[in-house]
Amino acid sequence: MDDAMSKRSSEAEAAAARQTRFGTLPEPVRLEDMVEERAAGTPDPARTAYNQDEWLVRYCL
Repeated sequence: MDDAMSKRSSEAEAAAARQTRFGTLPEPVRLEDMVEERAAGTPDPARTAYNQDEWLVRYCL
């Protein structure tokens, strides 16, 4: 009988330890915290400086 009580006691302790460790869910992570935005490289102004009129003058006249 003493063996059965010690088994119940250890089971209760194990259940309490599980409840302490896994009893609550972690706080949800916000979407803003999951995404990091930064430039892949430095911007090159020469690549985005397209002028339609310059193209027309250079190749069509």
